[in-house]
Formats: sequence, C-alpha cells, structure tokens
Amino acid sequence: MSNRYLSWTLLAGFAVLVGIVAGLAVLRPAAVAIQSGTVLQQPRAIAAFSLNGSDGKPYTRSDLAGHWSLLYVGYTHCPDLCPTTLAQLKAVEKGLGGDAAKIRFIFLSIDPERDTPEILGQYTHYFSPDFIAVTAPKAQLDALGANLGFVYEKVPGQTPQSYLMDHSSALILIDPKARLAGYLTPPFKTENLVSDLKQLLEKFS
Repeated sequence: MSNRYLSWTLLAGFAVLVGIVAGLAVLRPAAVAIQSGTVLQQPRAIAAFSLNGSDGKPYTRSDLAGHWSLLYVGYTHCPDLCPTTLAQLKAVEKGLGGDAAKIRFIFLSIDPERDTPEILGQYTHYFSPDFIAVTAPKAQLDALGANLGFVYEKVPGQTPQSYLMDHSSALILIDPKARLAGYLTPPFKTENLVSDLKQLLEKFS
C-alpha cells in the first residue's frame, strides 16, 4: 500500500469526521463558539474502555470524569507533528495558569509495539510532568478510534522497526461528564487555544 494511498485514506476519514461535526453544528448550533474548532451542542457518549497508563495502572472512562480533557493521538517516534503539538500544549498549560489544574492533557500512543509504558511516560513527561500518557493493543485502539473519531495507519519503513504512523491531528475535547464534546483542529494558535479553554471553563464551571 503506497504512502499516497494511506494519506488519501486518512484524509478521507478526517473529511467524514469534519462532515459529521459540521452537520451537527448546522443542525444544532453550538452553545459556545470557539476559535480553534467545534463544540457539539449535544455531547456524545463515550463507550467503556481500558487503556494502559504509563504509570502501570489502567486508564478508563471513569478517569475522564470530573474535569475537562484534551486528548491528542500520536506516538513517540513521530518526527515532527507530535513533538510540535505537545510543545504547544505545554505552552497552553502555562498560559492557562491556575485553570490548568481543571484540564487533563492526554497523549494517546497509537504505536503500542514500540511505545512501552516506560518509554511513553519518559517522552510525555519531558514536555510536562502533568501530561497523562496512555496506549493499548490495536483492537482497543481501533474501538476507541471509532468511538472518538480518530484514525491512524502504519506506514512501512526500510526496516521492520523504522515504520511511521499516519494519524489524525485534531485535539479531542472531552467534558467533565466523560462525553465527547468537540474537536480542536489545526493549525493551532496557542493564544486561541488558551482563550477557548478558558471560555469553556467559565461557561460550564
């Protein structure tokens, strides 16, 4: 399978996602207008799941309750997009000041073959010790992806271990009731993300 085909597959999947979100926004205008993406007026339920945390403990849907969460899908061998986004989220965390404690930043690795809990934790905590790092076997990732609306695909490299992972780049917004609340889409601007998150915290606190 060619890289071009994989790219088109991912783009098509993301286009479907954007279409669904746009359709919901037209039919049910969002209660909050944000600069960085779309907030759903009617949040969607998230099915039960169990991920492997970098701390060695299971991470489940119940861990999402009681606070807002921003989930980003990526992997530690990512050459550019993932470290750039995590560095930006670090800046967002700093920009939120005291409000940062009300939001969980979650890095979900879609490369469990290479991203052991130890490696994943070291990588994520380089950006912030408060960032949460999780992963899971492919079957669980596929089920969660279908539920949350993210896609990913393995791109073979010159050696078995030099492969890349194409993946969605949107930030997935989850509300304090552990429901899918919206998507923040690139290109990201730190000041806009901070403003949007503060607005959500203020309106729904």
